[in-house]
Amino acid sequence: MTWEQLLSLKRQGDTGKRLRIEQDDTRLGFEVDYDRIIFSSAFRSLQDKTQVIPLSKTDFVHTRLTHSLEVSVVGRSIGRLVGKKIIEKYPYLKEIHGYHMNDFGAIVAAAALAHDIGNPPFGHSGEKAIGEYFAIGKGQQYKDQLTPKQWQDLVDFEGNANGFSVLTSSRPGIEGSLRLSYATLGAFTKYPKESLPKKPTKNIADKKYGFFQSDVTFFKEVAEELGMIFNKTGEDVGYERHPLAFLVEAADDICYTIIDFEDGINLGLVSEDYALEYLIKLVKDTIDAAKYQTLTTKEDRISYLRALAIGNLINDAVRVFIENEEAILKGEFHFALTDKSKYKAQMDDIIKLSVKNIYQSREVIEKELSGYQIINNLLDKFITAYNNTYDGKATNYDKLLMKILPEKHHLEKESLYERLLHICHYISMLTDGKAVELNKIVTA
Repeated sequence: MTWEQLLSLKRQGDTGKRLRIEQDDTRLGFEVDYDRIIFSSAFRSLQDKTQVIPLSKTDFVHTRLTHSLEVSVVGRSIGRLVGKKIIEKYPYLKEIHGYHMNDFGAIVAAAALAHDIGNPPFGHSGEKAIGEYFAIGKGQQYKDQLTPKQWQDLVDFEGNANGFSVLTSSRPGIEGSLRLSYATLGAFTKYPKESLPKKPTKNIADKKYGFFQSDVTFFKEVAEELGMIFNKTGEDVGYERHPLAFLVEAADDICYTIIDFEDGINLGLVSEDYALEYLIKLVKDTIDAAKYQTLTTKEDRISYLRALAIGNLINDAVRVFIENEEAILKGEFHFALTDKSKYKAQMDDIIKLSVKNIYQSREVIEKELSGYQIINNLLDKFITAYNNTYDGKATNYDKLLMKILPEKHHLEKESLYERLLHICHYISMLTDGKAVELNKIVTA
């Protein structure tokens, strides 16, 4: 892979080249990507979607929105630091093509901003609830009418693939959805493969999947434009990662490790003594002991350690990337950057404690159980109504239900797979609160 190809400014529907050297630096294409994501309704809905604690009423617990903004900020910093090193190593990128170090930061910031845009309500349990509706619920009835890959898209419903669809799927009058640059789409796609075969290798790019069967053709266009390395055989579709996807992943790993932990501390799920013990290990080389001693509140002490920890992890992620940059370009680096971090043991300790005290706390489990029931019920009601309407067999109840389906979702889908995926997409775009409210209406 080559950087000049990986940094493509092309957008869906373009007929000509977009050259970096001809860009207006006051309105750079990669920054336009960021703006389009910020103003999208799908991004706004993240303000009422779970990050750690579903339906939390406290004012300091992160939602998907605040998490995404923070990941974007961290990603921008990592991208700029990497961009500086890359431009120094390959000066022709600036001298001939006009790229700057901030371009890397802008791409990673935009991709990181959107990284959770396809996640259903109620956190990762929302993905599992959609999948299990088809795997072990009433959705099993559709299996024999779908191809194995279409079925896998549903039983292993993936927020990353749904996010790619949110960012790129056309509807009447809206060609290519947000029409982001291909560089940003490449950086966004952490798992550039289809749903089958499942985890064919230990390569980090094969851990999950990144696009539905409905989006395979367009993803192949994106990957070929970027020069991504094809790594599958036969009719299977999959690629080595876009290098900047490693940076988006690192930003997410850093934020959820440190900031979810901070949420647990503020909620009283993790004691301050534990927190200090774990965080000090990450910052012992950079902490200003005198400054730390002046902080009199738990919140200020934890905030100071959190900021130092994130800074250290950013610098280490940049180090790992630059040391392995040539292998990454050849598609020969198959790990997350944090897997090779000198702080990996400390991060693993924090994640282990977070799993025990936060993710498996009674409050989280009770809310996730509620979310399972809600998502299963909504899927069943709307899939039945949508299919009955298509088949000309709609009951009065189905007709009423279709009237509360938003106008933009009243699209005629010819195949059963597209209809099922369409309703999954609609449910996935609901906020936690809207899903609860809608469930009360359809079960009243």
